[in-house]
Amino acid sequence: MDVPGRARRVRICYFNTWADGLEDAAGYAARVPAIDLKPRVSNPADAGLLAKARLDCDWYGENTRCLAALSHPGTEFLPAWVSGPAGLLDLARAPREPGEERWLLTMAHQPQALGPLAGRVFALLSVSGVRHLFYAFDEASRFMPCFTEIAPHLDVLIHDESPLDEQGRALLKAGCRTHHRSWVANVVPFSVPFNEAPEERVLFLGSQLGLTAHRQRQIQFLRSKLKDRFLAVHDHSVPVADRPGLSRFKAGLCPEGRKFATPGMARTHTDRPFWSGCCGIVPVSEDSSLGGRLEELHREGLVLRYGHGDLPGLLAACERALATTPAERRRIYEHFNRGETVGSVVAGAICAA
Repeated sequence: MDVPGRARRVRICYFNTWADGLEDAAGYAARVPAIDLKPRVSNPADAGLLAKARLDCDWYGENTRCLAALSHPGTEFLPAWVSGPAGLLDLARAPREPGEERWLLTMAHQPQALGPLAGRVFALLSVSGVRHLFYAFDEASRFMPCFTEIAPHLDVLIHDESPLDEQGRALLKAGCRTHHRSWVANVVPFSVPFNEAPEERVLFLGSQLGLTAHRQRQIQFLRSKLKDRFLAVHDHSVPVADRPGLSRFKAGLCPEGRKFATPGMARTHTDRPFWSGCCGIVPVSEDSSLGGRLEELHREGLVLRYGHGDLPGLLAACERALATTPAERRRIYEHFNRGETVGSVVAGAICAA
């Protein structure tokens, strides 16, 4: 029960399938780079598979670091925990501090790692007084098989699909708060210092998955126009540890969505514009069929956009990004660090629940 004048005391546990038992989140995040992933992949002799596993493990490890640093006025966040499937039941049994409010945070399609037990595990935790926040990022209500099993036990659902699948919506309990919010940055706010004098270059931040003929035409066009002011990186992704170093670039060309043409991705995007902004990089992004969150940021002058297939418009957006003043870049940097990180979104949602 809340006591007037006393801060809420909240402890979160982040469900991370790369983790094992229940443990301190900050300690786990610190040792993520040293985790041996060979026993955790299907073919440890496959270097490419190991590289993708490392990127994925590090990405979820960075989520853990961000969630271990939650803060919000009027709320005391106790030291956070992290757990893989093996430790979730310990979350119900672990002793509580006086006044402790306990939350389980799950993201993306990770609840599916519990398979047919997902609903039973979520129900048991609910009965034991653990509240649930699920940050779906994409169309979980339609495409994650266990969504209907966990939906009745959710206290907060942050989702990208709009509207939610009606069958899934009907299963949410009456008190569940829903928020339509897709990707943000898994960056600890202001952890990357603002670069006052970056290189006057545009960095393309892509992936092999998104290196379509359409994207290749854009890359070739910008190389021909911007010459050495343009650099393309299109590996699977950028390692988390390398992201702060990218603040040396003034602008970043960030792909829209991996499945640009599908209805579900028409309003969405990758997380690259968001962590680019947190690093002080001016985000440039292709528009989507229906606009959505990036269009709102574009209207506010925080993301620069160009039309799908519009190469002259793409060049104009990149040139505009290169011409931004230090004051304009700092405004972008401040906005993204204050309001477009996973920690700020989750802390706000918990405290509003």
